[in-house]
Amino acid sequence: MSSAYDPNNIFAKILRGEIPAHKVYEDDAVLAFMDIMPRGDGHTLVIPKLPARNILDIDPAALAQLIQAVQNVALGVKAAMGADGVTIQQFNEPAGGQVVFHIHFHVIPRFEGIPMRPHSGDMAPPEVLAAHAAKIRAVLAN
Repeated sequence: MSSAYDPNNIFAKILRGEIPAHKVYEDDAVLAFMDIMPRGDGHTLVIPKLPARNILDIDPAALAQLIQAVQNVALGVKAAMGADGVTIQQFNEPAGGQVVFHIHFHVIPRFEGIPMRPHSGDMAPPEVLAAHAAKIRAVLAN
């Protein structure tokens, strides 16, 4: 049994503008922004604006909007970063690897012969994240 949604999770704070983020895409239903601990250059997170803990409790209609945005962002990230492919990750509950309890999808550009970086907890320099976000925004704007 999952716990209740916590409105003070970091992604809820980003949605409320209490914590800054390097945004790459936003519409009425979703927000996409750079992961501050990227596992690859251009690692982007896509979240719904509505409060949902994970895939186990999100409204199916909201999930449909979210996955459409994930596809759009994945296309933009792949093109902007010149990637050979994209890894999409989504975790649910602690046993499933979920750390932030607001549903989110990881969009990670991948390059032939280059392994994904480990989740080390190291934060990327803000100027690097800003540059990657600008490249991705430029592609998604077209």
